[in-house]
Amino acid sequence: MLEINIDQKVIEKQYLEELKKRLDQADKTRTLWDMKELCRQASMSENTIKERFFYEEGFPKYKIGGKWYMVARETEEFLLQWVRDHARR
Repeated sequence: MLEINIDQKVIEKQYLEELKKRLDQADKTRTLWDMKELCRQASMSENTIKERFFYEEGFPKYKIGGKWYMVARETEEFLLQWVRDHARR
């Protein structure tokens, strides 16, 4: 006879870790961000973004119709460099 014991807490922990990984991957699959997504990703308000870097020459943005769009990868790279540059000051 075979007896199997399963620790529910271990299973739940593994499930939550895997779910977090998948959700993180899903976030990265977006190709374009709009202003709302940029605010979410940067953890900043729209006003703060516009005051700090939105109008900088190197910030990658594209206006289509009346709406701004940012390519996710380019924008992530810009934000990472922007934070590094401003953290030193």
